[in-house]
Amino acid sequence: MGILGNAAVLLAYVHIVYAERKLIPTDMILCHLAFADLTLLLTRCVPQTMNVFGLRDLLDDAGCKVVIYSYRISRALSVCVTCMLSVFQAITLAPAAPRLKALLPSLVAPTFAGLWLLNMAVCIAAPFFSIAPRNGTVPAFTLNLGFCHVDFRDSLSYVVNGIAVSLRDFVFVFLMLWSSGYILLILHRHSRQVRTMRRSHQGAETRAAKTVVTLVVLYAVFFGIDNVIWIYMLTVAKVSPVVADMRVFFSSSYAFLSPFFIISSNKKIKGKLVCAVEQEQSQVETQESNDK
Repeated sequence: MGILGNAAVLLAYVHIVYAERKLIPTDMILCHLAFADLTLLLTRCVPQTMNVFGLRDLLDDAGCKVVIYSYRISRALSVCVTCMLSVFQAITLAPAAPRLKALLPSLVAPTFAGLWLLNMAVCIAAPFFSIAPRNGTVPAFTLNLGFCHVDFRDSLSYVVNGIAVSLRDFVFVFLMLWSSGYILLILHRHSRQVRTMRRSHQGAETRAAKTVVTLVVLYAVFFGIDNVIWIYMLTVAKVSPVVADMRVFFSSSYAFLSPFFIISSNKKIKGKLVCAVEQEQSQVETQESNDK
């Protein structure tokens, strides 16, 4: 369902771009978030599920390097783009930042490029340590993903990689929580002024802000659980497959649930999907009447 939800969001935005020839910054960020979450689910949950159902030797060493690197980057982009969404929304609502607001549309593409370069650099170790599973026992300091192994070979590489990834995640989670707190403060201060301001515009901004805060809270919950498990994994030489599977579940839950929050709160996306469903039903009914 998560794969279908993210794919639906992406297809809806493709249709919007085709019809309107442009996307506002928030929609560009949500589109990028859906792409990152879709890639995360395809590179982690799909092979993991196939392995659980008994399919072995899915990937060779080269395949593991590509899949694990893609997964690491998409997971990193998920947290970074959610943070970007929260910060951009906070700037949009800020009462005293007219120049920065005017610059937001031009900052989206450079920010995307910077996040990609940052995460490609932080995750560069993944291809070097990723290998296909070998017969026999799993070596120490190895993450057993079932379909692939990430063999760090020694304790230093294992811990340094874990600290680098965790430090990046904590920085971006702190930024998204801070900006979300600022959004809530602004909404609280202006809650009594909504009736006297431009009602439709303020309502749209409020809905967008609430969606952003919901996504941030959702990510923070799963991030907390994920990192508790991750810190435990860093303290042991051999990680149980059950523990690794638990981390996969919690780290993928945000990517699974986020598209449904986006669809339910975004009128553009919901409208495109409803139109598509109604058009499909109309075609089916027309086909059935012709067959009769």
